Amino acid sequence: MLFLQTTTTNIPFLQGVNALQKRIKIIQTAMISIPSAVESVIKKRPFLEGALIEGLINLSALARQLKPEIESMVGREVNDSAVIMALNRLVPRLEIITAKKAKSVVENIGDITVRSNLADFTFHNSPTLHLKQARLLEQIHEQSNLFCTISQGIYETTIVVSEQLSELIEELFADEIIISKNAKLSLITIKLPTDNTLCPGVYYYLFKELAWDSINIVEVISTSNEFTIVVSDIDIHRAFAILMNAKQKAVILG
Repeated sequence: MLFLQTTTTNIPFLQGVNALQKRIKIIQTAMISIPSAVESVIKKRPFLEGALIEGLINLSALARQLKPEIESMVGREVNDSAVIMALNRLVPRLEIITAKKAKSVVENIGDITVRSNLADFTFHNSPTLHLKQARLLEQIHEQSNLFCTISQGIYETTIVVSEQLSELIEELFADEIIISKNAKLSLITIKLPTDNTLCPGVYYYLFKELAWDSINIVEVISTSNEFTIVVSDIDIHRAFAILMNAKQKAVILG
């Protein structure tokens, strides 16, 4: 059997290598810059963004923590100093952006109303629960001084009422499965501008202000243009002060 060895040139191979090198260059070009990667990572962590603006974070330590994720995004190794520089440049921009967001969210907030002496009950949804709710509303519909709101979820229903209605609730819903009960509660209702649904971050900004001060929110109730948070009586004064300060800061920024 005769074997022939060819000595053809490697032109197809070289063309393939060149094509691969071009693709690598295209991919490297498509990789985002370090500052863009840093900004993207920070914006995915709202509380980290807030801490940076407040100057509460050591940038060197943060840079070391973020570096693996940054390197994955930019497609190459990066120095700690490059990440620190990107963070330093980002913070002033975040301050401006946050100030504008705060102003747009809070400056048009309307009245802030406080109500105390509340209790809430959460029941497992059942075929008879609606009938009990109807009986409750029928008995209190003429008592305008009492508070009652009902929020139904997929599996459970929460009723927030004036504390003096607690005995009536326990009597009417005695046959229902109760999940939780809380007393000594207060609420804050915030009147929102009519275009609040078109403004991203309305609830986030308010929640963030409260969370930074360790305010525990027991319940949240909302309609199109009203936003209500239910908190413990011991937190109501701090929560009200925080929201009022946020509103006043927005006015000053304006």
